[in-house]
Amino acid sequence: MHNKTVFQPGQKLQHLKTGGLYQIICQANIEATLEQVYVYQALSNQSHWVRPASEMLDGRFIAIE
Repeated sequence: MHNKTVFQPGQKLQHLKTGGLYQIICQANIEATLEQVYVYQALSNQSHWVRPASEMLDGRFIAIE
């Protein structure tokens, strides 16, 4: 993982557009492209999601803790 980590595992976030609350699980890389992604969990229903780090860090999410 070459990019600086901004969100840390366990950190809680809010999605600014939807207001949804999430918790960072970890960072990972897509095997085929080595693109850095975040794995995170919705606090409302415990579903898991993966999003490119570039999207996580572009201002869509803010840390709430």
